[in-house]
Amino acid sequence: MSGLDEWVAREARPISLRQLMVFGRSLTESRLISSANYVRTELPARVAHRLRDMQQLPYVVVTNPHIKEVYDLYYSALNQFRKVKEIKTLEDNDKLCEIISQNLKGHLPVIPKLAMGILECGGLMNPKELDKFMNTILRSRISRRVIAEQHLSLTETFNSPYFSPGAKLSESDFIGEVFIRCSASDVIQRCAKAVTALARSTNGPDVVIPEIKILGHHDASFPYILGHIEYIVGELLRNSVQAVIERSQKQSFPPTGSDPPPPPIEVTICEAQEHVIFRISDRGGGIPRAELPYMWSFSKGPNSKHQLQNLGQVPRMAATMQELHIQDELGRADLKTPTVYQTSLSSLSSRPPNLRLGMGLPLSRVYAEYWAGSLHLHSLEGYGVDAFLQISRLGNKNEQLVTRASMDSI
Repeated sequence: MSGLDEWVAREARPISLRQLMVFGRSLTESRLISSANYVRTELPARVAHRLRDMQQLPYVVVTNPHIKEVYDLYYSALNQFRKVKEIKTLEDNDKLCEIISQNLKGHLPVIPKLAMGILECGGLMNPKELDKFMNTILRSRISRRVIAEQHLSLTETFNSPYFSPGAKLSESDFIGEVFIRCSASDVIQRCAKAVTALARSTNGPDVVIPEIKILGHHDASFPYILGHIEYIVGELLRNSVQAVIERSQKQSFPPTGSDPPPPPIEVTICEAQEHVIFRISDRGGGIPRAELPYMWSFSKGPNSKHQLQNLGQVPRMAATMQELHIQDELGRADLKTPTVYQTSLSSLSSRPPNLRLGMGLPLSRVYAEYWAGSLHLHSLEGYGVDAFLQISRLGNKNEQLVTRASMDSI
């Protein structure tokens, strides 16, 4: 049995947000060592499964230079982690954290490389199979970063001079990367500020930005990884804001001093017993019927060449919205946030709204479904779009490491 076969034979052990919280709430040296050994064995197993997936792609696909670069990065990571011996001391853990940090940084080009490879191979493989592969590999990538970043955060907490084992955490604190009480309205307000600032920097200081109204259950809260929910909400809002701006500019051309303000974007929060639902409604003209079949696809059909050119301008992507360069506008100074390990899709989230990559919606759905949530859009061409995001309110759902399509076929 080869080294790869040995790790492929190991099944991934899914976790939930609640497990991450319970484990990190009473942090001790023995728990930190236990976390280190979980990460030490879980990361190479999950990487090995994705390497096997790539090996099973058609030869002409896996030899694509972008896909091959990702394959080489993954194989190098597997070789590094499988050589790490059992963690027994805090010094062993520090060495493991160095390896984890190096790999997190080194794998930042993975998302754009995968996306460019998929676009270039669009005519060489069934688009549905390509999307299934992309969804699986992105879910796995998110899962690895979650457990890796969680362990780095726990280690940082444990090594802090202010850490006291067993101390009660306030409700506004993080446990590792998990925000215990994530406020739905606060998330919307921060994302709205970031998206508004980004739209103004792209369209000019004189552009009229649509108002973003928050309706419904303002007090709704839930445990979540803040960067995940901010990425999804941020992408949905930036799509709505840009659509409304562009439609308003067309309708009021040439501009006059008496042009009416653009219609507002309404975000409704609904807190149910087990879920929190966001509905984002805009009047930006809707999605053209010709684009609907490719809305959730990474391979983009006839638009692939244009998306490929745009992707070339975004060389590195990570995982969330946490590293936007307009952090002062995010209003997060009141949050006691953990150290960011270059874990955000800063280059993706802070790109100009008119630099369309075709990844925002499909990647947002991957994030939503990762913690057993969902994301759906209803478009009325000529009027606007309603986006429905549903997430677990209790944090008791295990990470979903396979796509819904894969589960349905079992």
